[in-house]
Amino acid sequence: MDRRRFLAAAAAPLVFGAVPPAFARNLGGGTPVALVTADLEAHIVAVDLETGRIRKRLETRAWPRSIEAVGDGVALVAHTELGALSLVEAGTDSVEAVAGRFGQPRYTAARPDGRLAYVTDSARNEVVVVDVQRRRAISRVAVGGPARHLGIDRSARRLFVALGAKAQEIAVLALDTPARPRLVGTIRPPFLAHDVGFTPGDRRVWITSGDRGRIAIYEAATARLVRTLAADAPPQHVAFLGERAFVTSGDDAILRVHALDGRLLRSMPVPLGSFNVQQGGGRILTPSLDRGTLCVVTAGGVPVEQLRVARSSHDACFVMRR
Repeated sequence: MDRRRFLAAAAAPLVFGAVPPAFARNLGGGTPVALVTADLEAHIVAVDLETGRIRKRLETRAWPRSIEAVGDGVALVAHTELGALSLVEAGTDSVEAVAGRFGQPRYTAARPDGRLAYVTDSARNEVVVVDVQRRRAISRVAVGGPARHLGIDRSARRLFVALGAKAQEIAVLALDTPARPRLVGTIRPPFLAHDVGFTPGDRRVWITSGDRGRIAIYEAATARLVRTLAADAPPQHVAFLGERAFVTSGDDAILRVHALDGRLLRSMPVPLGSFNVQQGGGRILTPSLDRGTLCVVTAGGVPVEQLRVARSSHDACFVMRR
């Protein structure tokens, strides 16, 4: 996205919808919170998902671009333009720098135990391993291209990394030694790839396109292409919740809901610029780069909330504030 385009986004009043009382049921103790990047305003917006209101704005370094939950109430923020990473602790509202050398850190995938996170660095053509508890980079592996979006399976055995925003190849990394990933192969999709994600159960991998309206579904174990699907304008992004896949097209302002076999179940409008999509707490979150909104959608694909959080928002993630 051309930064000049969203620099021109106009400010607008906050818009709140009704949040169902059952939103936070069965989530355990604490408050469900969405952490949303305010790219142009150098802070993270903490949204209380029980009330649909902004709880706090946490000051960060400039240009917070991507954010990912990496542990219990902890999220990692990539400041791509600055070559820096930050860790946000939702329970204490603290923001700490991550030690290490980074070129252009992009996106993050975390191990389920919250100890290690894997961050793509497109300038150095690497994936960097971050020790979350020690707040520092501990190793890195070359992947052969400008690493961007990535996906990790639920068993934390494999990492798939798109080598660019319009990637000819997907790098496959083995995580048998978690702190030292190994490049073991590549996949060449039938288009230039953008995002990648494992389905629940790790049986299949969805790869979205950066250059056309298509999605490819692969067998995760064999890297065999199963089928391709029609999609909206590229780039698309994908997240999984339950037995459904949620695919966004920010340029077409559409969120599609698919069954895991690829069948289209429904589609709905979202604000223009709603590119990234994440899941957490039984909800889907998609922020808007153009409008600075956060949309919250149920596991069934029903919108329950839309609010304006900033002039522009690139990414969001879900955490529990204990």
